[in-house]
Amino acid sequence: MSAVERQSGFALQSVGSEPAARHDALLAELQAQVLRGELLSEQQALALAELPGSPALLAAAGVLRDAGFGSVVTYSRKVFIPLTHLCRDVCHYCTFAKTPRRIEQAYLSADDVVAQVKAAEKLGCKEALFTLGERPELRYRAAREALDAMGFTSTLDYLAHVAQRVRDETGVLPHLNPGCMSAEELALLRPVSASMGIMLESASERLCEKGMPHHGSPDKLPARRLATLELAGEARVPFTSGILIGIGETRRERIESLLALRAVHQRHGHLQEVIVQNFRAKPDTKMAHAPEPDLAELLWTLAVARLVFGPDMSIQAPPNLSPGVLEQLVAAGINDWGGVSPVTPDYVNPEAPWPHLDDLAQATARAGKLLQERLTIYPRYAQDPARWLDPVLHTPVLRLVDGAGFPRTDDWLAGISDAPPSIAADTLGRGEAILPALREVVAAARAGQRLDEARIDMLFSARGEAFNYVCAEADALRRERSGDTVRYVVNRNINYTNICYFKCKFCAFSKGKHSENLRGTPYDLELPEIQRRVSEAWARGATEVCLQGGIHPDYTGETYLQILAAVKQAAPAMHVHAFSPLEVWQGAATLGIPLADFLAQLKAAGLGTLPGTAAEILDDEVRAVLCPDKLNTAQWLEVMETAHGLGLRTTATIMFGHVDGYRHWARHLLRVRDLQARTGGFTEFVPLAFVAPEAPMYLRGRSRRGPSWREAVLMHAVARLVLNGEIDNIQASWVKLSPAGAVACLRAGANDLGGTLMNESITRAAGAAHGQELPPAAFDDLIVSAGRRPAQRTTLYGTPPAERVSAAYAATELSAIVNTPPRRRERGTGVIATD
Repeated sequence: MSAVERQSGFALQSVGSEPAARHDALLAELQAQVLRGELLSEQQALALAELPGSPALLAAAGVLRDAGFGSVVTYSRKVFIPLTHLCRDVCHYCTFAKTPRRIEQAYLSADDVVAQVKAAEKLGCKEALFTLGERPELRYRAAREALDAMGFTSTLDYLAHVAQRVRDETGVLPHLNPGCMSAEELALLRPVSASMGIMLESASERLCEKGMPHHGSPDKLPARRLATLELAGEARVPFTSGILIGIGETRRERIESLLALRAVHQRHGHLQEVIVQNFRAKPDTKMAHAPEPDLAELLWTLAVARLVFGPDMSIQAPPNLSPGVLEQLVAAGINDWGGVSPVTPDYVNPEAPWPHLDDLAQATARAGKLLQERLTIYPRYAQDPARWLDPVLHTPVLRLVDGAGFPRTDDWLAGISDAPPSIAADTLGRGEAILPALREVVAAARAGQRLDEARIDMLFSARGEAFNYVCAEADALRRERSGDTVRYVVNRNINYTNICYFKCKFCAFSKGKHSENLRGTPYDLELPEIQRRVSEAWARGATEVCLQGGIHPDYTGETYLQILAAVKQAAPAMHVHAFSPLEVWQGAATLGIPLADFLAQLKAAGLGTLPGTAAEILDDEVRAVLCPDKLNTAQWLEVMETAHGLGLRTTATIMFGHVDGYRHWARHLLRVRDLQARTGGFTEFVPLAFVAPEAPMYLRGRSRRGPSWREAVLMHAVARLVLNGEIDNIQASWVKLSPAGAVACLRAGANDLGGTLMNESITRAAGAAHGQELPPAAFDDLIVSAGRRPAQRTTLYGTPPAERVSAAYAATELSAIVNTPPRRRERGTGVIATD
C-alpha cells in the first residue's frame, strides 16, 4: 500500500496493478467523499503531495467545480490603484516595491485617485483595487513626511480617507490590500471597503530564513499574516487570500498553506476566494534567474486546491500570468479569473498585460464555460449585507446587484424602459456547454415532476447559453400546453381609494401618514364615480372590471359588499374581479366573521373572481422586510384556499426584484404549485416585476432597482416549467415589461397578455410609464408581431360574446376620471358616500 493510500484511508483492492489505475480509483473515491459534503482530512490532503498530475486529477477538480459553480467562470472589472509603491519589506521577487529615489511621489493624491476611478467607472469598472506596500512610514522618512504634510499619521489612515472618497464620490466599490492589520485597523477600513485581502503566499517559515525569498520581510512571517486573516474573520470582512507557487516551497508546503487557509475559513466563513498565483521571474530582483513553475505544476496545484476546499470555495488563477493556456486552467477546477482591468496595467506584474475581455470570454467559452462579471464582494456575501457589510455600504451594493448577488449588466428598468435590451450583456451566449445537471432539471419539469428549491434556483441562475436553453424549453412547453393563441381580456381597473393604513415599504400608491410625499393626492371614490366608470367600461366592450384599493381605516366588510352592489347595479352582466386577499382578510375581520362566511357573502353579492395580489413574495423571510404588518404567507394561502373551496377562481402573482433572492422565488412558486395541486383554483400565474423609481424602500436605499431583464424573462420561463401540469396560463404584464417586453416574454413561455386596463394607478404611482389603456387593435398587432394568433377572452378564459368584441374594437375615447377627495364619515361604518 502506498503512502497516499495509507494516509487517505483508502485501500485499492481490485483496480489493477498499474499505478495510474490505482491513482484514478483513489481520486474517484476522494471526489465522491467531497461531493458528499465531507472535506478531506488533513492527512488525506497532505497525502496528495505524492499524487502525480493526471487527467483524472483535473477531471475530479472539474467535477467539484461544476457542483459548486455550474457553467459560470467569473471576473471583476476593476481599476488598479497603486496608492504607494513604498514598502518596508524586501521580498526577493518583487518589483512593485520601490525606494523613494525611484518614484516621483510617495503617495497618489486623493484627487488623482478619484479622477482615475471616475474615468474607469465610465468604462464599466465596479471595483477599485487599492494595492500598497506594508507600512512604509516605519522605514522611509519620505513616507512619514508625505503623510504629515497631508495630515495623516499612517499609510492606513490615508488609505481610509482615499477609499472613503471613492466610496462616496463614485459608484465603484473599493477593495483594499493593506497588508497585515490590527483589529483597530480593520475596524477603520471596513466602512470604506466592500472587501479586503492579503496573500498568505506561504505558511512555510522556512521561506523566511536567510537566503530564502521572504528573508528580511517581517510582514511575510506566516504567523503575522495568518493573524490578520483571523482578525478579518472576527471582524466579518469578506476577504481574499491565496498562495504563491514556485518561490522555493515544496508541494507539501503548498498543501500546508492551503490547509491553514481552510482552517481559518472554517472558523469564520469569510474567505471569498483562494488565489493560486504562479511566480514570474522579474529582472533586477534577486530571483531574476529563478526557474518559474511550469504549466503542469500550476495545474496540479489548482486541482489540489479544489480538492482541499471542495466545491463551494472560489478558486482563482490570474489570466495574465498564463497566456495561451487559459482553457487548461479552467479544466483544472478554477471558477474565477480575479480582477481584470480595461484601463490600468497589473502594477504587480507589469510585464503581463491583462487579456482583452472579449478574448477572455472566448477562451472561457472554449473551455465550455460562460464568463460572468462579479463585484469585488462575491454574491453569497453581497446577499447577506447585515453580516458582511458596514451599514453605509448596503445601499451602494444593492444598487449594483441582481437577485443572485451578481452585478446587473443592463440598464433595463421595469415599468420605465420602452423596450428590452436588444442583446443583454449578461444573456449573451458564446457557445458554452449546457451542463447535464441543468438538462436533467428541465427534463423533470417537462415531465411534470415537482422540482425542489435547489433545482428551481438552478433554473433562475441560468445565464448565457443556459438562459437561452431554459427559455427555449419553456417556449416549447408553452406550445404543447397552450398552443399558439395569445389571449387578453378587455377590462378596466378601478382603484377606489389610495388611502391605506398599512406600511408596505414597496408601495408608492397608498396614502397615509408616512406616504403623503409620494405621487398623487389622497382620494376615496364615491359610488356614483365607480358606477360611471363601470358603465363606461361596459359601453367600450369590457367583460371585466378589476377593483382593488388601499386598506382605508374606515372601510369594513360592508364597504366591499356595497361596492359590489353598485357595480352590479351599473352593469349586471359585468364580471367582477375584485379584492386582494388582504382586503378579504380585513373585511372579514372588521365584521367579526369567518373568512368562508365573508367570501360567501361576496360571492352572493356578485364577486366573480379574486386577483391574486398582495402576495408579493410568499416567504416570511422577505415579508418581514417588505410588508411586516401585512398578511403573512400562511394567511394569504388560507384566503386563496378558502376561496377556491367556495368555487371562486383566482389568479396568482409574484412581485420580484427588490430584497428577494432566487431561493425566495423558488419557495413562492412551490407554494403556488402545491395549493393548485390541492384546489385547482388558479386561472393564471402573473409575474409582476418590481417598479422601483418611486417606491419608498428604493428611495431610502433599501432595495434593488428591480429585476434585470434576464431575470424578468426567466421568471416567465421558470414559472412555465415549475408550474407545468398545474397552471397552463402564464401572463406577461405589459404594464411592467412594456408592450415590446411582453412580446419578448411570449417567446419564453408566456401565453397571455392580461388586460387592456383602460386605467392603471398602482404601477404608475411607482413611477411606471406604461398602464394607460392598450386597446384591442394594439394587442392584436403585438401578438401578430410575435408570430402568434390573438384572441379576446373572458376572465375565466372563455370566449366573449360577439357583441362584446365588436364594442371593444369600436370604443370611443375615455372620459376624464374624477378622484373624489377623502370625506369625513363615521369611523367603522364602512359606508361610502353617494352625494
